[in-house]
Amino acid sequence: MQNYTFCVPCLFGLEGLVGDELKRLELKNVRVENGRVLFDGDFHAMATANVRMRMGERVLLRLGSFEARSFEDLFQGVRQLPLENFIPKDGRFPVKGHCLNSQLHSVPDCQAIVKKAAVDRLGSRYHLSWLPETGALYQLQFSIMKDRAEIFLDTSGAGLHKRGYRAVGNDAPLRETLAAAMVNLARYRGRDFFWDPFCGSGTIVIEAALAALNRAPGLARSFSSQSWGCVDSSVWDQVRTEAKDQEFRGEYRILGTDVDPKSLEIARSNAGKADVSRLITFAEADATKRDLPAARGVIVCNPPYGERMMEQRSAQRLYRALGKHLRYADGWQKFIISSEPEFEYYFGARADKKRKLYNGMIQCNLYQYAKTKGDERQ
Repeated sequence: MQNYTFCVPCLFGLEGLVGDELKRLELKNVRVENGRVLFDGDFHAMATANVRMRMGERVLLRLGSFEARSFEDLFQGVRQLPLENFIPKDGRFPVKGHCLNSQLHSVPDCQAIVKKAAVDRLGSRYHLSWLPETGALYQLQFSIMKDRAEIFLDTSGAGLHKRGYRAVGNDAPLRETLAAAMVNLARYRGRDFFWDPFCGSGTIVIEAALAALNRAPGLARSFSSQSWGCVDSSVWDQVRTEAKDQEFRGEYRILGTDVDPKSLEIARSNAGKADVSRLITFAEADATKRDLPAARGVIVCNPPYGERMMEQRSAQRLYRALGKHLRYADGWQKFIISSEPEFEYYFGARADKKRKLYNGMIQCNLYQYAKTKGDERQ
C-alpha cells in the first residue's frame, strides 16, 4: 500500500499524550506539533488510528502543502493536487477550513477558491463539465497559517470523540477525548478502585471502563473513509479484528456517583450503549458527604464550574466542602479538572502537579493530587 502523511488535530494540552498513544499503536514517524500530531502510513494505519485512538479528534489525510499569499496561489496549489486518486467522478467534496495570520483571511472566499480549483481539476481528469456529487462524502479541509496552505481529506467523518454511546448528555458534558486523557493521566489500568463522585452522564467512568478493557473506542461506529472506493473494505475488517484481539477480560471496581438522579439515569443508559454496564456501579450520593468506597483508589472527576452550571460562589463552596471531606483520604489519588483559578485555595491543598487543558473553549487545569501514603509507585 502507498504511504501518506496523516494529521490528528487534538485539544490543546493533549498533543504529547496523543503522540505517545500513536507510538503505542506502532504508527510511524510520529511528530508532535502545536494542536496536532502527524504520522505516516498506509490505509491500514489510517484505519488503526480511527478505530483505536482515544484522545485525538479526527484523522486527516494530507493531500499537499504550499505557499498561498493570493487567491491565485491557492487556486493553482489546489489544482495541482492529485484529487482524482481519491475522489471519484460522483464523489461529494464540500469544503471547510480556517485561516490564521495570513494574507488570505476570508474563510468563505477561500472555501470558494478551493472548491473551484477542485472542480476544475476533477472535471478535467474525468472529462466532465459538471460533477454530480451524488456519491460518497470526501470532505475537503484547508488550513492557511502564516501564508502556508495545507489541504486535507477528512477520513473520520464525525469527530472521534463521538464514540456512539452518548446519545444524551447532561447540561455540561465533558468531551470523551478529554475524559480519556484524564483517565490516562491518572494512569488507570484497571487495578485500582476508580471513583468519579460527579459522574453526570457517565463519560469519565465509561472511558475508564473502556481503558481497563483495552477496548478500542471506535469499534461501534463508522467512518467516512469506509465508503471510499480507494480504501479496500478488508482493511477495516482486519483492523477491527486486531482491536478485538487486544481486549482484556476481567472484573473492575468502577463507581460513578452523583446527586442528580436524572443524570444517573442517563449515565446508566450510556454505559449500556457502550456495553460496559457490568463493570460500573452507579449510585446517588453527595460527594462531600459520602463515605469513601474503599481504603485506596483513584478519584477522577469534573465537578461543576461556576462558568457553566452553578454560580461561581456556589462552586467555590463545593470545592471547599469537597476538600474538607477528602482531607484525610490519604489512600486516594485525586485528579480534578476545574476552570476556577483559585481552586487550590478553596480545596485547601496545593496540587502536586497542574496541567493546563481545555474543556471546549474553557481553559482549565487538571489538579493532580497523586502522592498517597504507602503508594509504591511514588
